[in-house]
Amino acid sequence: MQCKNFLASAILATSTLAISMPTSAQDVLTGDTRLACEALMCLASGTRPNECASSLTKYFSISHRDFSDTIRGRMNFLNLCPASNQTPQMQSFASAIANGAGRCDPASLNIVLRSWGGGYKDNIFSIRNKLPNYCSAYISNEYSNLGGLTPKYVGVPERGGYWVTGSEYDAALAKYNARIAAEDAAKQKDNGQWWLKRG
Repeated sequence: MQCKNFLASAILATSTLAISMPTSAQDVLTGDTRLACEALMCLASGTRPNECASSLTKYFSISHRDFSDTIRGRMNFLNLCPASNQTPQMQSFASAIANGAGRCDPASLNIVLRSWGGGYKDNIFSIRNKLPNYCSAYISNEYSNLGGLTPKYVGVPERGGYWVTGSEYDAALAKYNARIAAEDAAKQKDNGQWWLKRG
């Protein structure tokens, strides 16, 4: 499937975007304008087909020393797509993507939300269970559909909770609960032995 076919079918499937693609060959988007529109579509979805590779490479290659400049640069790139400014909702969507895409996956959240000095295992660290505002805006935006890649929190911060994708949640929760049960049983056994030694 060609990129233009992917983009056209993705836009048609996501009718809430209200983007009408031109039908004549001379009106097809090209260059960075096309890549920006593709990036908007690809970053709104939890699936990233091969057709997304060039637009996402372009988007994530925008990097500056200050992260605020990186976000601004990525926002400027997304704004090259004519649809990004069609409505206030689309402007909000493009902003949510620029601020959240690539920063709201479980791997990133497990690093960014780490708190040192109070929590799991000898007060080394814990991972907070509240999404940053930029992730909430990105994930809850009416045009985003991350599906099984939406991050979910397993457990509680004080007992080693962490973020996983929605599709991994059930298995991760079962593993977490087994670990907690084993830790609690070991602690109970240690306490019982302590009382026996006192007597």
